[in-house]
Amino acid sequence: MTSSSQHGTDMRETLGLYVHVPFCELKCSYCDFNSYAGLEGLMGPYVDALCLELELWGQAMGRQRVATVFFGGGTPSLLSLPLLERVLEAAAGAFVLGPGCEVTLEANPGTVDRDYLRGLRSLGVDRLSLGVQSLHDDELRWLDRLHSAADAVTAYRWAREAGFHSVNLDLIFGLPGQPLERWQKTLEGALALGPDHLSLYALTVEKGTKLAADIARGWTPPPDEDAQAAMYEWSRERLAVAGYEHYEISNWARPGHRSRHNLTYWEGRPYLGVGAGAHSFLTAGDAGLRFADVYSPRQYVRRVEETARRGVQPGPLGDVLGAMRQVAFVEELAPPLMMAEALILGLRLTEGVALATFEERFGVGLLERYGPAVAELMELGLLELSDGHLRLTPRGLLLANEVFVRVLEV
Repeated sequence: MTSSSQHGTDMRETLGLYVHVPFCELKCSYCDFNSYAGLEGLMGPYVDALCLELELWGQAMGRQRVATVFFGGGTPSLLSLPLLERVLEAAAGAFVLGPGCEVTLEANPGTVDRDYLRGLRSLGVDRLSLGVQSLHDDELRWLDRLHSAADAVTAYRWAREAGFHSVNLDLIFGLPGQPLERWQKTLEGALALGPDHLSLYALTVEKGTKLAADIARGWTPPPDEDAQAAMYEWSRERLAVAGYEHYEISNWARPGHRSRHNLTYWEGRPYLGVGAGAHSFLTAGDAGLRFADVYSPRQYVRRVEETARRGVQPGPLGDVLGAMRQVAFVEELAPPLMMAEALILGLRLTEGVALATFEERFGVGLLERYGPAVAELMELGLLELSDGHLRLTPRGLLLANEVFVRVLEV
């Protein structure tokens, strides 16, 4: 650890708090998230460990202010209301959850009912993200989802009855052999429900997943990237007509309903993750520190218990991380990498990166640092510069990964 990481975190900054819940009823074929089926018996000890880790970070950071809380997974809605209540109480005890704190929970249709959703609202969860994925039962089966299209519609209606005023629907497009018309029916069906936010993801093939293995064996064809591009373009046009604001590559919102927690990531602001495999980003001096907890839920529980036995004292972030036995990975981000990440994450937002903000943060102009690469990408029609912002063009949105790779080469 170099000297810059020995500085403490900037206590003036407000955090986003991510809570990872790794439990699932079934591991989906395309999923490469840190999630596990068959560990129901670990839920109690795991929540004990979450509460302990939150307490430890509270001791180390001195009740820092938290603006957003996000329960992700896995399937957080598999946790009972009493277990979720314990986690939220631990968070409120360790940090300052101010008025207006956004609290989001991811849920799978079929794992919730009216009483559960009402219970979530009573606990202070004010934003629900439903993993709908498709409104065609055969596509849901192909994706290894356990709910039906009818379950998804019912869960959405129950959420509204329970008093949720901000609901996101996750949808996946571009399945192998999926015609444009089928995707259009799913999106039209979702729009008919009137969600406040939509997250649309092209099916991707991730290493180590069942889907990747099936494709490698020739059991299923790979997704058609041209078909996915056509679906994405149609979706952009349709959602604009429907009044949704396209604010990030894969995300659309009605006015006032952007995901404040996810904006924390895209705007390069600090966040703390707790739970097995949860990632964090905190600033320390002129550098940033990215770190992650151990991936195995069982090891996570053991290591948090070990940390609690040894204790953690407030102090320089590097020392705190050394005492946190559950932290398995630490990377110091020197200013050049911080700049690259700020540019890449900022370009995910449709408003792009403000040149003035970049220079104020890093002390060097964006075009001074990335001029040749930016000129090349503008020549290719992937970036545009206007109103003091650098942003992806419509074509650049389709080829964003190629843009990001070029930035990292600088």
